[in-house]
Amino acid sequence: QVQLVESGGGLVQAGGSLRLSCAASGSVFRIDTMGWYRQAPGKQRELVATCTRDGSTNYADSVKGRFTISRDNAKNTVYLQMNSLKPEDTAVYYCNADLLRLDGGYLQVWGRGTLVTVSS
Repeated sequence: QVQLVESGGGLVQAGGSLRLSCAASGSVFRIDTMGWYRQAPGKQRELVATCTRDGSTNYADSVKGRFTISRDNAKNTVYLQMNSLKPEDTAVYYCNADLLRLDGGYLQVWGRGTLVTVSS
């Protein structure tokens, strides 16, 4: 079994910063793309940023220049540094990973989410 566990969410004032972390545990052989998605109340889940195993990144236009995704392959962990936060960044942030298990199975895994609230 493989799990993704997010941490680092919380309440912050507009203009502030937060750093999210997501660690994979269990029978993981290799993790390919890891990413962050978010879902605001009443809205669909949307892509925030992704990072491939070799470090190539992709960002939603709404967060470019403010958020930075990074990862530590040795720790099976992905991070999201969020700066200059805005009230519209308020959402539940979910970690996502495409990975190969030790038994050879390839699957996409989601974390349970961490709430980020930005007050104005």
